[in-house]
Amino acid sequence: MLLSTKFQNLFLFTLFNFILLVYTPVMAQNTEENTRTSGPENGSLVIVGGAMKDTNIVLKFMELAGGKDVPLIVVPTASGAETFDAGKVTWFLTRLGASHVTMVHTYSPDEANTPEFNAPIREAKGVWFTGGRQWRIVDAYANTLAEKEFRNVLSRGGVIGGSSAGASIQGSFLARGDTKTNRIMMGDHQKGFGYLKNAAIDQHLLVRNRQFDLIEVIKAHPGLLGIGLDENTAIIVRKNIFEVMGASFVAIYDARLWEKEKNNQTELHLPVNSSFFLLRPGDKYDLNSRRVVYWSGNNRSIYKEKGRK
Repeated sequence: MLLSTKFQNLFLFTLFNFILLVYTPVMAQNTEENTRTSGPENGSLVIVGGAMKDTNIVLKFMELAGGKDVPLIVVPTASGAETFDAGKVTWFLTRLGASHVTMVHTYSPDEANTPEFNAPIREAKGVWFTGGRQWRIVDAYANTLAEKEFRNVLSRGGVIGGSSAGASIQGSFLARGDTKTNRIMMGDHQKGFGYLKNAAIDQHLLVRNRQFDLIEVIKAHPGLLGIGLDENTAIIVRKNIFEVMGASFVAIYDARLWEKEKNNQTELHLPVNSSFFLLRPGDKYDLNSRRVVYWSGNNRSIYKEKGRK
């Protein structure tokens, strides 16, 4: 009887581990797909699609930080340059009256872990990541004290902004993060800083004919929300709502809408054979519920909501 009990326990243990082995990938996928997209609980984000010319976007960043006289930092690490002229790096802020701007840069994670390096970040009300290659930001700051201090800027109600590479780094999935070429959407760096949770962010969208590129990412990770920003265009994120600002369009890629179209539901949420819809300046979007909450114009037919025409 004792031997039989031991064999029963061994059988149940083996069966449990087999089930765990088989279903863990499915469980992981379901967890990803059920994770809600969200913005920061505190603070704000300014996410720009590159080639920023609209001074109103910069002024909005300064306003969200607390004004022209609060401590701001600019992080140019994505560019990969050997040396930087701090005056030129910070000029887009100082020319508009910002009086307390510091350039913060290193390519060394060891340096990014030092108290001296992080002193300006601890005082900052706003952080701006410039353009270049987003994987350089990861290599320099991921899992360092500096990354923690960047996030703390949001925790104390500040703002994090960025353009081009500085936009993509703010998503949880790092699109175009490959070190070989920016044409690879899912490369050797796939984890961003996640200020925008459960999202992948692309930039230079229409100018560089990239409007179909995020589809590959969302097909592979259908739980993610894809956000593509054209140049000189931004989203201003406060908690779970963002508003489009600037000169052009923002594209939204949501696999849940693809399923509704595929299942031939009576109310299509996208035009036939479409994989994204566009928002324009003034439009507002709820990241958590994945719904347009305000249309600035008469483009309601792009994305039909229940009960609306």
